[in-house]
Amino acid sequence: DCRHCRGRRTRVDGPFACRHCPRSRIAMPLVTLWQRTACTKAIPLRPLQKAICDVFGTSPKTTKLLHARVDEWTDEFSEDVYVSIRAKATPDRTREVVSDNMARIQKAFADHDLVANVRLETYVGDHFFHLPPKIDEK
Repeated sequence: DCRHCRGRRTRVDGPFACRHCPRSRIAMPLVTLWQRTACTKAIPLRPLQKAICDVFGTSPKTTKLLHARVDEWTDEFSEDVYVSIRAKATPDRTREVVSDNMARIQKAFADHDLVANVRLETYVGDHFFHLPPKIDEK
């Protein structure tokens, strides 16, 4: 059951959230994909979003991928893409689980012939704020 709804609704979007709960909708993993401008490899956002959603047990509505190109960065690794993820810290996201999830995400990029340098940072949910744009109801 959803811990936010206190068990009144069935969990559907992940281990600790349901699609009906307003708090669960703002606890999305935010994924920024940094790629050098000179790198010509395509980054298939939709398939990678699906793979990351599978890892986190979320839906595309709650998992946003941002693709940014930069002219240069320091050459510590020979990655095609630097993947920076911010996700809510939950009791089930132990160091072992997070490490396994990062390896699964790295493999998802490798399946598309991309070398990914993956960084994942968790945050405490009460210290997170989100103000989405108003939805124009027509």
